[in-house]
Amino acid sequence: MTVIVPAHMPEPTATISPIKISHCSVQTAQVPAMKAWYQTVLGAATVFETEKICLLTFDEEHHRIALVHSDDATPNDHRGPSIVHIAMTYAKIGDLVSTYERLKEIGIVPDMTINHGPTTSFYYRDPDGNHLELMIDNFPNVAALEAWFKSGAHERHPGGEPFDPDELARRFHAGAQLPDVLT
Repeated sequence: MTVIVPAHMPEPTATISPIKISHCSVQTAQVPAMKAWYQTVLGAATVFETEKICLLTFDEEHHRIALVHSDDATPNDHRGPSIVHIAMTYAKIGDLVSTYERLKEIGIVPDMTINHGPTTSFYYRDPDGNHLELMIDNFPNVAALEAWFKSGAHERHPGGEPFDPDELARRFHAGAQLPDVLT
């Protein structure tokens, strides 16, 4: 049998990108605590569970969070290579404020809140110390975001500006909308 190998394989003309990020998988020694935390914070439901894995979702995806049991897993101390955070986007500022208030009422508070410019972000730590970023986009479209970057605003505050989440909630309830709620 003769195999003919072409002298040159054509290069692809474009990279095909995925259509979405489907889920994150977290290795943990404390699946029950992590499950309860993600159910509370995200309103997630368990779609499958064994002694070794728990799959959670909060929307049409079959699972958004996979919790995988490992006796050797240790809390994330953020001193070595790791994923820095997982970000979840809310549709509007009212959804983010409502979530903040609901979680604060039961003792779950962000350890960091930052207006990054493109996003308004609340960072929470799960029981293993991983950061979960709950956020909204601050711009209505890509053109507005690009204009903001071109204005030089990002260079003046490249990491963003911390803000008081209670003050943001107060301003929102007083009728302010984006971007006024942030100023």
